[in-house]
Amino acid sequence: MSKVLNIYDHDRDSAGMAYVYPVISRRAGGVSVGINLNTNSACNWRCIYCQVPDLKRGGAPELDLIKLAGELRSFLRELLQGDFMQRRVPAEAQRLNDIALSGNGEPTSAREFVQVVDLIGEIMAEFDLIRKIKLVLITNGSLIQRAKVQEGLRKMAGLGGEVWFKLDSATANGMRRINSTRQTVEKMHGNLRTAALLCPTWLQTCVFELDGQPPAHVEREAYLKFIGRLRTEGVPLHGVLLYGLARTSMQPEAGRLSALPQEWMLNFAAEIEKQGVAVKLSC
Repeated sequence: MSKVLNIYDHDRDSAGMAYVYPVISRRAGGVSVGINLNTNSACNWRCIYCQVPDLKRGGAPELDLIKLAGELRSFLRELLQGDFMQRRVPAEAQRLNDIALSGNGEPTSAREFVQVVDLIGEIMAEFDLIRKIKLVLITNGSLIQRAKVQEGLRKMAGLGGEVWFKLDSATANGMRRINSTRQTVEKMHGNLRTAALLCPTWLQTCVFELDGQPPAHVEREAYLKFIGRLRTEGVPLHGVLLYGLARTSMQPEAGRLSALPQEWMLNFAAEIEKQGVAVKLSC
């Protein structure tokens, strides 16, 4: 018997397909149709809260676009015209919210990224979904400087899409500790600015306790300063998707992580809002 979906389980194999998988998204508030371009579980970052088992360093493999298209068409047909919602989705979440380029690694590492966006756009048109649901890119933003990625973002904007750009820390030490990357804050800033100018962009920020301690004061201040700088420079940021831990990490640091108290999350959200930025909070 097929299990009912819930926000705590984002199993990429839940629909038995290679590229397409459904999830109940806390941030989306309904069914999100995930597109997993990183079927090799490879990513150029290694976030310590990542739920991907056997995660390794690298980029997306060569994609079978015909298979991806077939899976997406088939699943949307079942979702919109079949009984999938009734069988697999809780009543309160029985709405299609988005198609999300996400999965087991950084989706913009796929060489076929632009073709994937084109393909999804064609299929959304077939099902009369353009500007009725979102096309979302969930990204760490590290490859936005690439011309092909920027072309993909322009095409996404034309489809009414949006970018969820990861920013868990605005310090070099924090990014190394949380995301296992040596990317600089300035590169992060530049790539975020580029993304926001090409396609509607939200920051997505995961906060948690590490070794029983919340993010340090210096981390919170650097984050707020980063947000303030974006506002001063007129970067058209749509807001911040602030969220805590809901699923178990599959990384070696899992035992060191724990959820923050709701009061801490609410206070941090209020501090961000004081910078003039909208916040959507998922504790």
